[in-house]
Amino acid sequence: MILYFSGTGNSRYVARKIAQELNDELISLNQLIKEEKTDELTSTDKPFIFVCPTYAWRLPIVVTDFIKKTKFSGSNKVYFIMTCGEDTGKSINYIQKLCKYKNWQLKGMAEIKMPENYIALFPVPDKETSKQIIKEADKQIDKIISDINAENEFETITPSGLGGTIKSGITNVAFYKMFVNAKGFHYTDKCIGCGKCVELCPLNNINLKDKKPVWKNNCTHCMACICGCPTEAIEYKNKTQNKERYYLK
Repeated sequence: MILYFSGTGNSRYVARKIAQELNDELISLNQLIKEEKTDELTSTDKPFIFVCPTYAWRLPIVVTDFIKKTKFSGSNKVYFIMTCGEDTGKSINYIQKLCKYKNWQLKGMAEIKMPENYIALFPVPDKETSKQIIKEADKQIDKIISDINAENEFETITPSGLGGTIKSGITNVAFYKMFVNAKGFHYTDKCIGCGKCVELCPLNNINLKDKKPVWKNNCTHCMACICGCPTEAIEYKNKTQNKERYYLK
């Protein structure tokens, strides 16, 4: 069973390729979280495979919370695959703690570099550069598929030193406290009231009022609303103006 969380498509892309090659069930955590479903998930003869983006050098909090409160039965073997723009810091340490909490056997964690998509702070690469990054990622995805198919453990990621500890620890906590909220998201006169942002938000944090989006207070900064807007009508403060959007379908 492959379960993925994805704001702008990177992790969905990886998860789809794995599911197709392994002929395994593909489940969107976005949809389960959006529908507030915590029904038991069962995988009898295959490991659970989680594919998620890296948020401030850790698993997204919404994914960790979902895993903690959901019952998983059948296999106790699990793989984690994290997409990132740079690195995953010491997220492996937190994944190991999560697996201990769930009584899971961690078969490995892999990181896959994909195009930068956090346009609230960073520019995204141009389309040609993104294609090259994805092309390189495909090679790693093929190796991951081969390892999972053989039930091999992934090659061990050597956790970064003190810098990784700081990034996955202090920086992660500060990032969520200082940046991760919906304040600053707004629409421009390009908005056509299509409701795509409402549909894409995994936390049901956006409503339409008079055919225009209104943000509430529950946001994980997945960038789905801003990057998935068909008319590029959503901005974040003054940080995203004139930046290219990145959304991998």
